[in-house]
Amino acid sequence: MLKVAWSESYAHSLPPGHRFPMEKYNLLPEQLLYEGTLTQDNFFVPDLLDENVILTTHDPIYFDKLKSQNLTRSEIRATGFPLSQELIQREIQIAGGSVQAAVFALNHGIGMNIAGGTHHAFTDRGEGFCLLNDLAITANFLLKKHLAKRVLIVDLDVHQGNGTAQIFRGRHDVFTFSMHGEKNYPHRKEQSHLDLALPDGTGDDLYLKRLNGVLPKIMEYFSPDFMIYQCGVDVLSSDQLGRMALSQEGVRQRDKTVLTMAKRHQIPVMCCMGGGYSKRIKDIIDAHAQVFRLAQEIYF
Repeated sequence: MLKVAWSESYAHSLPPGHRFPMEKYNLLPEQLLYEGTLTQDNFFVPDLLDENVILTTHDPIYFDKLKSQNLTRSEIRATGFPLSQELIQREIQIAGGSVQAAVFALNHGIGMNIAGGTHHAFTDRGEGFCLLNDLAITANFLLKKHLAKRVLIVDLDVHQGNGTAQIFRGRHDVFTFSMHGEKNYPHRKEQSHLDLALPDGTGDDLYLKRLNGVLPKIMEYFSPDFMIYQCGVDVLSSDQLGRMALSQEGVRQRDKTVLTMAKRHQIPVMCCMGGGYSKRIKDIIDAHAQVFRLAQEIYF
């Protein structure tokens, strides 16, 4: 059975003024239940992640400052959020959801988180609406617990996974692949193991050609035994921040490419949703929902 991490705190813990498009965290599960893609049995409420697991990735001084809400004004401004205890607990629970979804994936082939994909969080600071890096925390958890030996992070959000790249710089047991907008945020990029920067206006044909050209080569070169997939939908042509031109079908083909390849190679995969900032919330929900439909179709 497909297991999906979700909690009402994913949306309700956000400060006023930041709830659009974050209301997707409630609307997406509602849509998946309404259309019959998922039932209540598919969902689980993630536990708060143990502090020791977080500290395998994040600097203890930074985490202590975060917990005590003692970041400087400039550090808070870089995160994009006004700090609150509820927000910090939300981030810890989201990271817990990704870790638990990864454990489910070991047994069922795939596990998913309605939220997550917080790839702008560095070892010692937050950026871009990301306080803790759930991708990196999950990879380090799997490796430390000897549940995986080689973790591939496939980050297809329109923004480069700069925090993830910094965390795993020089590591040989994690391979970070980021395919993103060349001129988009962050303006100062970090170096992933492989970065594929695409021009503004990239549409379905070029995007899928580049993805299908490089992903098999990564699989052959790195031979991962676990995949973490950040499937942001801010590559849509309707996205207000993305500057790319993918259609809904293009996003579906992108996700099908990644999931099919993981299934073909019998590599467990954990999917987290990443960004999406289309003006119409329906466009965001439609794009996110289809990866759950694909998961059910391909794996179950």
